[in-house]
Amino acid sequence: QVQLVESGGGLVQPGGSLRLSCAASGTTFSIYSMGWYRQAPGKQRELVATTTNGGTTNYADSVKDRFTISRNNAMNVVYLQMNNLKPEDTAVYYCNLNRRGSEYWGQGTQVTVSS
Repeated sequence: QVQLVESGGGLVQPGGSLRLSCAASGTTFSIYSMGWYRQAPGKQRELVATTTNGGTTNYADSVKDRFTISRNNAMNVVYLQMNNLKPEDTAVYYCNLNRRGSEYWGQGTQVTVSS
């Protein structure tokens, strides 16, 4: 089993920055990818950014050039640096891990962008 613990959410003004962290524990060998998804009220969960073991990254068009995903493979931690935040970035952000075809999710962390 894999456990994911997220941290770093909060309230920020438009144009501000936040950094999310997600630490994986448990059976963490053979991880294929880690990443972030988000779900706003009344909307479906959507991909924000992912990174594979090989270093390939993928971003939603809406966050390109504003968000950066990074990963500490040795510590099994994935980060999401979010800059120039906009009100439409308000959502619950979920950490995701893909290992041997199985997906695991964190409990979610709230990000609210408001003045």
